[in-house]
Amino acid sequence: MAIPKVLIADDHTIVAQGLELMLKESFNFIGTVTDGRALLEAAERLKPDVIVADISMPLLNGLDATRQLRSSGSTAKIVILTMHADPHLASEAFRAGASAFVLKQSAGEELVRAINEILQGRVYLTPLIARDMITVLMEAKGEPGGEVKLTPRQREVLQLIAEGRTMKEVATILNISSRTAETHKYEIMEVLSVRTTAELVQHAIRLRLISLE
Repeated sequence: MAIPKVLIADDHTIVAQGLELMLKESFNFIGTVTDGRALLEAAERLKPDVIVADISMPLLNGLDATRQLRSSGSTAKIVILTMHADPHLASEAFRAGASAFVLKQSAGEELVRAINEILQGRVYLTPLIARDMITVLMEAKGEPGGEVKLTPRQREVLQLIAEGRTMKEVATILNISSRTAETHKYEIMEVLSVRTTAELVQHAIRLRLISLE
C-alpha cells in the first residue's frame, strides 16, 4: 500500500517546519504552502491524500480554501489545525468539508492519530472541545438562520480588503477588473450595513477571515 501523501498549509514557518519533521516519520510529506491560494494550486498539482491546514492564512483563509477544494472536487482529507479552541469554529470547519479539527497546542501524537482516523473514513475532533460541541449542536437546532450570508467571492474580497490590499491588488489576485472589485466592495458594505473600511475589518475578524494573532 502506498504511503499517504501529506501537504501542509501554514504561514508560520516554525510551526510548518515542526509539522514537517513530525509527519515525515509516518507519511509521505510532499510540501508546504504559506497561503490559501497556494494551497489550492498545490492541491491540484500534487494530489495529496491529506491536507493539514491552518485557518488563519493570507490571501485565502483555511476554511474558505477548504470550501473551494470541496467545490472543485478534491478528495483530499482535510485536517484543520488551529490555536482557537472554539467549538463553533470546529462546527464551521466540518460544514466546510474538513474531516478533522485539531488544536495546535495538542498537536503531535494527536495529529498523527487524527490523520490515521480520517484515512479510514472517520472524522476526528480534538477531545479538548468535544464536550462543548454538544452545546453547539443543540443551539444549531433552534437557530432561525437569519444571519446575512456573504457569497464565496464576497468573502474573498472582504479578506483581502481586511489584509490591507488596495482594490487594484484585490483585482489582480482574483483575476477580475478593478471595477468589478469595487462593485464587490460596495455590495459587501450594503449587505453588512457598514460605511467604512474599519468596519469591514471588524467584520472580517468576527468571521475569522483574518486573525489578530
